[in-house]
Amino acid sequence: MPAPVSPSPDIHADAEHAVGRKATISREDLLAAALKLIGPHRSVSTLSLREVAREAGIAPNSFYRQFRDMDELAVALIDLAGRSLRKIVGEARQRATTDRSIIRGSVEAFMEQVRADDKLLHVLLREGTVGSDAFKQAVDRELSFFEEELRVDLIRLNASQGIALREPALVAKAITRLVFAMGATAMDLPPEKDPDLIRQLTLMVRMIIAGSRTLAGEPAISPDSRS
Repeated sequence: MPAPVSPSPDIHADAEHAVGRKATISREDLLAAALKLIGPHRSVSTLSLREVAREAGIAPNSFYRQFRDMDELAVALIDLAGRSLRKIVGEARQRATTDRSIIRGSVEAFMEQVRADDKLLHVLLREGTVGSDAFKQAVDRELSFFEEELRVDLIRLNASQGIALREPALVAKAITRLVFAMGATAMDLPPEKDPDLIRQLTLMVRMIIAGSRTLAGEPAISPDSRS
């Protein structure tokens, strides 16, 4: 007589959650469940559909009522993270009155979110380097939103001071990519490093803006020019 086959751990786990499964669930519920599973060493790209469904208290098949697959859920998380951070940093920029205070305030607001165990921000910082092509494209799209908002603010502030910028869109892109790269680095550093990191990042951003202002006073260089 064949020996009985022991159920897999996943079957036990699913059975334990079956009693408390919800009849209906929203996209927000699934996004919240995914966020609970993310940690310092766990990115969205490593989550399985079954894990998220279990955390949300639903049968795996119910997941498909809200998302086609895990890629679509991850992209929705990235979009949510981008909107959340743009609101926080945008408010910091609006409170500032000078370019120096805008830079410092924006950098500090960004770093505060990094240290606030903001899992949405961690999604945005990590998925652009470790996620699938769909994740990376979603992160790049969110960064382009940041760049456009910063471009508008830079033009507005410098125009109010009668100062021209050379290629403000490129300035905004350089600043955004720098800040996000430094933010990803900061997540792996102890909080005691933050003051010096903020000082360095603020100075680097000011250097980018100063360089753009200086170049604005020089004649444009043709790509075909020869030294």
